Amino acid sequence: MKTSDAFKKTIREYLEQRAKEDELFAVSYAKENKSVDECCNFILQQVQKSGCNGFNDDEIFGMAVHYYDEDSIKDVKPINCNVVVNHSIELTEEEKKAAREAAIKKLQDEQYSSLKKKPAKKKEDNSVQQTSLF
Repeated sequence: MKTSDAFKKTIREYLEQRAKEDELFAVSYAKENKSVDECCNFILQQVQKSGCNGFNDDEIFGMAVHYYDEDSIKDVKPINCNVVVNHSIELTEEEKKAAREAAIKKLQDEQYSSLKKKPAKKKEDNSVQQTSLF
């Protein structure tokens, strides 16, 4: 199984940003015998070897940097696994405003339809009640 595109994209973006900020890492990142695909496979192998199910971002990114820094890491084979990448979405002010307006409209429509429904008729109580003499 190949690594997910979201995982690869996240790793690639981090490494590219790191290479822009760190001249020494930029040299390692430019190595021709290294690739993001193989880097992701290396990370997955390290995670599998650890036996842990969850890692924070810094631990994973550290493994990616280690892969590029170490020349002895070669020919990393893919492994069969599933990867979960947490994403946080930042909305623009226009998107926030549109979402708010959509929520208000939905609430208004729900309230209108509930008011529009006819109230249920009350059942008449036709049972005869007997009064007690005691």
